[in-house]
Amino acid sequence: MAYTVGQVARAARVTVRTLHHYDEIGLLSPSGRTPAGYRRYSDADLERLQVIRAYRELGFPLEEIAEILDDPAADPVAHLRRQHELLTGRIGKLQEMVAAIEIAMEARRMNIGLTPEERFEVFGDFDPDAHAEEAERRWGGTDAYRQSAERVGRYSKEDWLRHKAENEDWGRRLTELMASGAPADSPAAMALAEEHRQLISRWFYDCSYEIHTGLADMYVADPRFTAYFEKIRPGMAAYLNEAIHANAINRA
Repeated sequence: MAYTVGQVARAARVTVRTLHHYDEIGLLSPSGRTPAGYRRYSDADLERLQVIRAYRELGFPLEEIAEILDDPAADPVAHLRRQHELLTGRIGKLQEMVAAIEIAMEARRMNIGLTPEERFEVFGDFDPDAHAEEAERRWGGTDAYRQSAERVGRYSKEDWLRHKAENEDWGRRLTELMASGAPADSPAAMALAEEHRQLISRWFYDCSYEIHTGLADMYVADPRFTAYFEKIRPGMAAYLNEAIHANAINRA
């Protein structure tokens, strides 16, 4: 089937000018022309455009994309595999940026008394203020929010590093428990759920069982929280959700 340049532009969500440019540089030349000289694109042309767009989304320059696509040793499966690897790498980087959201969502504009260098040491390239407005909008009127803001404002770099170490140690032990095959409602899993609740109470605000189960539900409902736990171990968000609920019921 043959497609006009306008049809291709609409289907691929690119401009006609972009398609003309791709043709001019030899990146995507239409397979055919009408007697009047108008471009006509084939299904194979559209498949090539799809690959071009994928590489562009990954930040590749047009010249490098052309080299990749015109490599006689390459094949379609190799292109897909390469794109998969690159996207997986990007996802990993995004998950690293998301990892500190739990702290940012629980505090009032964070109010962290750290220098820029200390912030980087604690949080890496994540900006802990990035979600402050959302945190204030969602929880600004709660006692937990006010309590958390007051505590966070007093923390030093050493406090934050100690919190980070405790959190990572807890995550390591929960990962080991999951790997052992222990069910989420086992005594060991409920003990770690209780430790998680106490960590929140010690560092941020008094976390009741009602609040804790609400957080547990958010861990599986909000993709940002889910990504935080999934980065530690796949399936952790759902596992922790079940463990927290089981612990709350057991201690009721």
